[in-house]
Amino acid sequence: MKMNKVTSLIVGALVIFFAACEPIEKRDVLSNSFDPNDIQLQVVQSTVGGNELSIQMNTPGIAGYWDFVIDKKFSDRVDVIYPIPGTSTFTFYVTTPYIGNDDISNTSYISKSVDVTITQLDHALPEAYYKLVGTNLQGKTWVFDGVAGDGRLWWFMSDPGNWAGVWWNAAGECCPPTDAEGKMVFDLDGGANYTYYASPTADPVTGSTWGFNADYTKLTIKGSSNILGSMDGGGNNKVFQIKEFTADRLTLFVPDAAWATGWTWVFKPAV
Repeated sequence: MKMNKVTSLIVGALVIFFAACEPIEKRDVLSNSFDPNDIQLQVVQSTVGGNELSIQMNTPGIAGYWDFVIDKKFSDRVDVIYPIPGTSTFTFYVTTPYIGNDDISNTSYISKSVDVTITQLDHALPEAYYKLVGTNLQGKTWVFDGVAGDGRLWWFMSDPGNWAGVWWNAAGECCPPTDAEGKMVFDLDGGANYTYYASPTADPVTGSTWGFNADYTKLTIKGSSNILGSMDGGGNNKVFQIKEFTADRLTLFVPDAAWATGWTWVFKPAV
């Protein structure tokens, strides 16, 4: 009888031991938190065909950003006075990866677009647009405010901490940029278009765009082109601080130009 009890105890202990040695598997299957087909986009115009817009992604639980041509914003809603007439396409980019076929190695980033047609600019734009593009938004040509060797300040090396602090008056003294006689055209013809001309007779370089930051203190060029004088010491990353800005004068500055100095550009409207 005692032998049977001892045997039972041994068998029970062995069962517990081997059971404890078996791996415990917990298989979590990663799944998506959203369905791309359920993403709801909407553009609300405050007036029929008007340019006061509320650009919305209305599906809860989705993070991402809007690309609305003139800027990008990490939000599900953007309210803007839009400057471009005609039909524009706005795209919402989801920043959460989407897993295809429940396969973690098969991920992608979803985007979805919506069109809006603007037939009237019935809400006034921020003043910066009229200064840069023209009173009637007709497009405007800008050139350097000076000629080579005139002694004036219009393309110069400057103090990185002070755009007006002259370190070397390059163009005014001796060494203007090769495109000193060129021109730049900013317009809103179906987009925020930027066109570069290296000289008065040069072929236009098209395909680039421009944009302001939220408080209109910076001007950014996007694409293959750049502003006049973006060479030698004036090399830059295409993001410029706006230091003076009227309908008749545009002064741009970078604190970190190609030669590790500041650089300042001064432009005026072409005659």
